[in-house]
Amino acid sequence: MKIVECVPNISEGRDKAKIDAVTSVIQKVEGVKLLDVDPGDATNRTVITFIGDPDGVAEAAFQVVKRAAEILDMRTHKGAHARMGATDVCPFVPVSGVSMEECAEIARKVGKRIGEELGIPVYLYEEAASREDWRNLANARKGEYEGLADRFADGGDAQAWKPDFGPAKFNPTAGATAVGAREFLVAYNINLSTRDRKIAQDIALDIREKGRAKRDEKGNIVRDEAGKAVKKPGIFTHVKAVGWVIDEYGRAQISINFTNYKITPIHKVFDECIKQAERRGVRVTGSELVGLIPKQALLDGGRYYLNKMGKSTGVPDSELIHIAVLSLGLDDLYPFKAEEKIVESFVAKEGWLEGMKLKDYFDELSTDSPAPGGGSAAAVSGAQAAALVSMVASLTHGKKDYEDYWDDMERVAIEAQKLKDELNAGIDRDTDAFNDMMAAGRMKRKTDEQKAARAKALEKATLDAIEVPLSVVRNMVKVLEIAKVTAGKGNKNSISDVSTAAAQARAAAEGAHDNVMINVPGLADKKKAEALLNESTRLLAEVNGMVDEVTAVVHEVLKKELGF
Repeated sequence: MKIVECVPNISEGRDKAKIDAVTSVIQKVEGVKLLDVDPGDATNRTVITFIGDPDGVAEAAFQVVKRAAEILDMRTHKGAHARMGATDVCPFVPVSGVSMEECAEIARKVGKRIGEELGIPVYLYEEAASREDWRNLANARKGEYEGLADRFADGGDAQAWKPDFGPAKFNPTAGATAVGAREFLVAYNINLSTRDRKIAQDIALDIREKGRAKRDEKGNIVRDEAGKAVKKPGIFTHVKAVGWVIDEYGRAQISINFTNYKITPIHKVFDECIKQAERRGVRVTGSELVGLIPKQALLDGGRYYLNKMGKSTGVPDSELIHIAVLSLGLDDLYPFKAEEKIVESFVAKEGWLEGMKLKDYFDELSTDSPAPGGGSAAAVSGAQAAALVSMVASLTHGKKDYEDYWDDMERVAIEAQKLKDELNAGIDRDTDAFNDMMAAGRMKRKTDEQKAARAKALEKATLDAIEVPLSVVRNMVKVLEIAKVTAGKGNKNSISDVSTAAAQARAAAEGAHDNVMINVPGLADKKKAEALLNESTRLLAEVNGMVDEVTAVVHEVLKKELGF
């Protein structure tokens, strides 16, 4: 799932009606969810946060800038925060399944549209910057709104300030907008067993990138030629930190902003703070997440702590998150609710079938409804095959007498978990594809235009109905590749589960292949239909051969163990 966050800041923080008018456009865009609206009276600025798929977020961002330009007038704006436009900044942030470069490209596309359609000068900044000096937002915003007129004035340095998009012309009401791409900012507090702010601040100075003032042998602050204090860098990059006391919690905290959690992970800083606290005679009791966090940050944390324990990391995502929450003490102050704290929780939709109890699923499968049918059942079998392989690998990793195979079993377990999740999603995808075919078939076909639209929809739906089961066949080859490894190196006490996995894989592949066969005739593109059917047939033969190999290895092991 591709998820992008967007955090536009508009130059209005006092008039609720105007703020609501701007944010209302977000809720009209499909595939986007408004997460937070944070107005500030003193700054006269509102930070808006929404997430969704790339196309939806791009559209919502443009509509925010458009609406802000329509109802806000920069000529009357006053506030404590630096700003240069009705929408001052509009950064795009990769959350899941999206690269930074993809977000930079979204920034460029949205920036171009803002410039061309709205006539607002646009400056690209941070990871989307076209000029190195504009990478720093402060440079792109230099002079703020009041300096924009001089940027483009005759006789001024207009060429140096030529915007990336839009006219090199002063827009008196909307000003200018900075559009960029940056990493997700994680706000995080580490709790200490003390009320002493100085201890928290001392640790903050040691860990943050900015560090602390450097001192000479006599303890005096070292200064440069300009008289400014020379800084001794802290332990971590991409970390901002300060110490404070929260009376409500009766303790001091190290308040941290991670500007790039991928480079400096939260768990590494947490463990370092434990060491720093012990040196000062206090304890870290846990931590607190302020706002939201990408799922990946917790998955990384879960793997890190499982590795420290010598445990396999080839476990479900839910277990990785559980381990991260426990190890970081994220429920120290109040219960940690993943559905309220993990960004992806706001857009991830559990499939209709995926969320069913087994009994309910089997009951639904047994009715006269044509979907779910064989395709979904094949995906279930495939997911079970992957899950069984992961189970055996996990039962082997860390066990005595299998030390030589631990690394192989770790790799197998991780790969099996990925395949299991993909196949699990296929349970609903197959049913959705069938329903889309039925819906396309019911489309009107009175006019030539309607007939063409129906034919196009049918072709797409039919192709999906082929591709979904074909993906199951493809994945069975991958499942059996790791099953072969597990059959030869896995824990002998669980070896029969590998042959069960192989049997499930065969059933999944054969069932999925038959679903490819039944839908191929409906594809208008006969050349593509033939290619897809040939691929499925070839892969099925490969699957059957691999199943026989895995089963033979397992039976050989069982014979030796049983003394046959």
